[in-house]
Amino acid sequence: MNDCMRRIPLDKLVPHPDNANRMSRANFAKLVRNIERTGHYEPLVVRRHPDRRDQFQIINGHHRCQALRQLGHDTAQAVVWRVNDEQTDILLATLNRLSGRDVLEKKLTVLRRLCRKRPLHDLAKLVAQTQGQLQRLMSRKLSSTKVRSRQPLYATPLVFFVNEAQQRIIEEALTATVARSSEPTRAAKRAAALARLAECFASRQ
Repeated sequence: MNDCMRRIPLDKLVPHPDNANRMSRANFAKLVRNIERTGHYEPLVVRRHPDRRDQFQIINGHHRCQALRQLGHDTAQAVVWRVNDEQTDILLATLNRLSGRDVLEKKLTVLRRLCRKRPLHDLAKLVAQTQGQLQRLMSRKLSSTKVRSRQPLYATPLVFFVNEAQQRIIEEALTATVARSSEPTRAAKRAAALARLAECFASRQ
């Protein structure tokens, strides 16, 4: 059965290998506590697995599935969509922008696969990125060192990994600095605040 809501055993749910969404341990713990406390969660979005009989591939809801397993659930409420590989890639590039954080390498894997099938101006109408952002992402080399750009800092993705204590310090510093920014969006304010903190540090060296 497709395009329907159904309860699916957790052992029949398989994560998509190119899922780019990642959640910090702190946020995952909050997700687990919220499901445990309320018993409610947004249904997973899945499709029938293209290669494994009687199994389903998760498109959106990887962390919810993991949380349900941790809580000892046997099944998950899911929406089964009838989508092909290209439609699944578009959903991976779009739905997972709503929460958590992206692993850039996996994000680029999905976007580049889509770009082989669609022109950038067409793809930009379907995913969260603009045509200009897609162009910059497509030309990005993960192994490159420092790359100078004339674009605003917040237009260039920066990916780095920190532990929970480091994340807490960074978030506190950004919160204290972001109020001084006149940028129009939250993302731009945080980017400007981060640049301001780095500038202050550099000026003291």
